[in-house]
This record gives sequence, C-alpha cells and structure tokens, in this order.
Amino acid sequence: MARYLYLLIFTMPICISHETSSAVDTMCTEITVNKSYSCEGLGLTEIPEKLPVTTEILDFSFNLLPSLQNSTFSKLKDLLSLDLTRCQINWVYEGAFHNNNHLHTIVLTGNLLLFLSDTAFVGPQSLKQLVLTQTGISTLSFVPMTNLDNLDTLILGSNHISSLQLPPTFPTQNLKYLDFQMNNIRTITVEDVSVLQKTSNITLIFKGNDILHIEPGAFQSSFYSLDFGGCTNIPSILVGIRNSSAHTLWLGTFDDVEKETYISPDVLQGLCNITVKDLYLQLRHFKNLNAATFHCMTKLQKLDLTHTHISALPPDISGMKVLTELILNRNFFKHLCDTSAAAFPSLTHLHLKGNSQTLQLGSGCLQKLAKLQHLDLSHSHVESSDCCNEALNGLSSLRYLNLSYNTKLHVHDVLFKEGTNLELLDIAFTQLHISTSQGPFRNLHLLQVLNLSSSHINTSIQHLFQGLENLMLLDLSQNIFESGIVPKNKLFQQLSSLEVLILASCELTAIDDQAFHILQKLRYIDLSHNKLIAFSADAFSNHKSIYINFAHNRVQIIPRDKLVSLPSHSIINLSYNPLKCTCSNIGLITWYKQNLDKIEDPEETTCSEPKSLAGAQLSTVTVSCGISTTGIIAVVLGILSCVAIFLWSVHCFRQSYQQI
Repeated sequence: MARYLYLLIFTMPICISHETSSAVDTMCTEITVNKSYSCEGLGLTEIPEKLPVTTEILDFSFNLLPSLQNSTFSKLKDLLSLDLTRCQINWVYEGAFHNNNHLHTIVLTGNLLLFLSDTAFVGPQSLKQLVLTQTGISTLSFVPMTNLDNLDTLILGSNHISSLQLPPTFPTQNLKYLDFQMNNIRTITVEDVSVLQKTSNITLIFKGNDILHIEPGAFQSSFYSLDFGGCTNIPSILVGIRNSSAHTLWLGTFDDVEKETYISPDVLQGLCNITVKDLYLQLRHFKNLNAATFHCMTKLQKLDLTHTHISALPPDISGMKVLTELILNRNFFKHLCDTSAAAFPSLTHLHLKGNSQTLQLGSGCLQKLAKLQHLDLSHSHVESSDCCNEALNGLSSLRYLNLSYNTKLHVHDVLFKEGTNLELLDIAFTQLHISTSQGPFRNLHLLQVLNLSSSHINTSIQHLFQGLENLMLLDLSQNIFESGIVPKNKLFQQLSSLEVLILASCELTAIDDQAFHILQKLRYIDLSHNKLIAFSADAFSNHKSIYINFAHNRVQIIPRDKLVSLPSHSIINLSYNPLKCTCSNIGLITWYKQNLDKIEDPEETTCSEPKSLAGAQLSTVTVSCGISTTGIIAVVLGILSCVAIFLWSVHCFRQSYQQI
C-alpha cells in the first residue's frame, strides 16, 4: 500500500505539469482548422508548443514577448501573417523571422522598439506588409531596409518622425501604400522625398501632421491618393504637389482640430496645377464663397464638401461638366435650389444628408440633373405637403432615393411620377400621409427595396403596394395594423416577388392563417418584438424554405401539429418568449430537441414556467409526463377501496332486507 501511495505522490507533479502545459497549448482559439489561430490577450510569454506547424495566420497580440529571436517563430515555417500588437517588444534581433520564408505580413503596432537589427526582417522571401504604428520611431534610419524590396505597404503612423529624409535604399519598387499620419512632420524638401519619384499609383498619408511648408516641386509623380487631412497650410501643400496627379486628394480636417482653417477663393488656386479626380474638403470653413472658389475644380469627378458651413453654392459656377458626385452633407441649406444643381449637369450622385436647417424641396430644383441616379436627402428635416413630383421633376434616371429620418411627407397621387427606374426607396422614420385610394407606388414597377419602417403608414389601404410586382424586400416595422392583426386581404396581393418581409415591433396580436400564402417566394420574415400569443405556423405551410423570426413575443405553448406542418427547410427563432416547460407543452419540447438544426439563438430560448425551470434552455429540459409508480399504486389502492366500499354496502343492504 505504501509503495502505491509513494508512486501516486511521485507521479502527481508530472500529471499536474502535463495538464498545465496542455491548458496553455489549447488556450488559443482555432479560427480555421490547422491554419489560423488567435492567442490574443492570454498573457503568454512564448509561442504555445502545440500550435501546428501548418499555422499560416497567427494573432499573438496583447501578450508578453520582450524580445524576438531567431528561435521565437522557428517552428512555424508556414506563417503568412503575424500580429504582434502590444506584446511589449523592445528588441528584435538578427534573423528573428529567418525561418519564416512565406511570411508576408508583420504587425508590430504598440511596441516600444529600442533595437532593430540590420537583418531583423531577413528571411521572408516576399514580405509585403510591415506595420510599425506607435513604435516610438523618431527617424527612418532606425528601420532596417534589408529584404524590404517586395514591400507594398509600410505604416509608420503615430510615431515621433519629424523629418522624412527617405534613404536611397528606401523600398519603392513595389510600394503602394505609405503611411506617416500623426507624426511631427512640418517641412518636406525635394531631397527628402526624391526617391518617391520612382513610384506610381501610390497612396501617401500625411494627415495629422502640422505641415507648414513643402518645397515647390517636392512631389512630381502620379499618385493614387494623397492625404493631407488636418494640415493647415493648404496653399503650401498645393505648391509642393504641383505638376503631380492623384486620383484622390484629401485636404479636409477633423472635428477635434483646435485651429480652424478658413478657405477663401484664392486658397485653392493651386489646384489649377494639379490633376485630381476626387477632392475632399470636409470640415473646412469656407469664407466669401463665390464662383472663383471653384475655378480650378473643373476636372473633378467627385467633390466632398461635408460640414463646410455653407448655406448655398454660388449660382454662377461654371465649367464643372465632368463632376459626377457631389457631397453636401451636414451643412445649412434652406432650400434644395440653393445647391445650384444646374452647374453640375453630369451628376449621378447627390448627397444632402444631415442638413442642419429645415430643407425646403421647392419645385424643379434638380430638373437639369437628367443623369442623376442616387439622391440622399435623409436626416434633413424635410416636410412637404405635396411630395414629391414637382420637387423631383426631371429625375427620370433616379434609381436610389433616400427620404428617411425626415419630418412629414404628404402624398396626394403617386409619390414620384418619373420614378419608373427607381430600385430602392427609403422613407423610414418619416411620417407618410397618403390621401389616395390607389397605390402611391403604383408606377414604381422596377422597385426592389422599400423601407417604410416607422412611417405611420395606413396599412388598411388595400392597394397600398399596387404596381410593386418586382419588390424583393419590404420593411414595415414599427407600423400599426388595424386591430393588431395581419389579415387575409389584398395588402400583399401584388408582391409576387417578395423575398424578405419585416413586420417587427408592429404591436401585432394575431396573424391570419393565410396572410402570407400569396407570397410564394418569401424566404425571410421578421415578426419579432410583437404581442403574438400563438405561433402561426399555418401561415407558412405552403413555403418550401423560410426563416421565421418570432423572438420577443408572448408565446407560451405551441402544439406539435403546428410545428410538423412547417416547411422542411426552415429556421425558427423563438428566443425571449415565455415558453412553458410543462406537460402542456410536451409537443414543442419533444419537437424542439429533435430539430435543433432548425433553431436560431437556442441560448436565449428558455423556459418561463415552472419556476424551478425558469431560465433553463429548452434544449436541456426533460419533462416527465407519464404516471409514476407511486401514482399507479395510489390509483390501484383507490380502486380497491371503492370496490371494498361497494361490497360492504351490498352486504349491509342484504342484511337489512333479510330482517324485513
């Protein structure tokens, strides 16, 4: 006995040690079998031994690796992407990635790097992305350039770099994205960036630097994107990029920038010497806005003037015939005609979202925009007593119309007479008053998406959806149905193509058994957050495949026959219903366990009664509804007692009769 006890004590540390090691090795989450793993924030001080050698993607962020050596990742020879964000790395020794030939992405964000060996990044045959954000770098000479020739992305944001001074060995052959945002760069000379003249179609980020001066002609190349967001000295920037071309030029600023930058007409004159397609000026403050301000923008295809404190565009703007997208969000327009739309005859997209003033639609303000396809007037306090034929006159090419989150729209006939090409219409959270017995959308035969959520629409109008035979998605959430019932009527009769129907939060109490039978293509219906007490399975009995969201209702009992009639390919969400887990609901409980593959959100599909099972998941509940042994004995004893009493009564009766 003592020998076995000794053996047990001797082996315990080994077992405990093995279990601990196994726990550490299995803490990482497997994203893709044998390929991708996340070990984020586990407090690890080394790479787990049991990570498979086939690992290609590893997120090891928020752990502790003070130094990287040539043995740190030596076993993971198939690594493609490695995230070491905030691992308290200070030292990267030579050949740290020597064995990782396939590695193409290294992320070192948030590590205070004190030492980078000259051969720190030697090993990967085609390293493409190197992220050195918030690593304390103050000079580019600190970054070793050996083996970076294949680099296409280099991110050096949020460091202490004050001077570019790109070395002659700087990797430019394949470079496409270079990020210096949020550094301390104030001056850029021709010599600093001369190596970038070898590049083309590169994205160059300088936003968040207080650049005061760029030497004229410092940038003379073809860029994809140039970002000087937040920089104050716009004229100097434009001089510095003179004779360059860029698809996108960012000259906007940010909400938290203390120093407000005003743009007068002469500030943007440098644009005349640059070829730009998309210009972003968001959050700048225009001063003395006039036609001259746009003098050098005639080649623009997109112009973003979001939150630029403007209340009107000059009516005499000329030459902007190629502009296709104009963004005027979060400004102070009082009237749609103040956009001077006639100055932009080629517009296909116009955004006027979040206007701070009540926006008057007027009549024919956009009439010259025959090519307009996308119009966003949401969140702009729009109120119209006769919407919207006159306001949208001439927009026969419109495909997308957003009027959501406005005040009130009154429709006397059709909403939009020229909207025959409209594919999406959003009127959510805008009170829609219809004073016509015919369908207000009856001419929108190509409409595919209609959002009427919280629009106070009168759902009792039987021809409400007349003409919408191609509609695929209808959102009627937060609207009220008469008597709280979805009836069997003609409301959905013409929606033969409808696939998605949202009736959430409509205060529904009942659904007619044939309410949705006409919707043969319906595959998704949301009836959540209502007051339904019965699961209306019969309403979906003739659908082949459907998702039914019945969450957050008041269903307690569902007969088994209702569930059996459901389509074989169906998914049901019954979460947050006060389901009874008693014998009265045994049909549901039995069916539920047999069809878990059809259930969504089983974690929140729980019992409400009896109290002993309240909160228990339906899938874990066992309800016994047969007669127990004790019950059988009680019944037998009861019967025997009745028989005995009967026999005694008969005996007594006979004795009484004989005495007579």
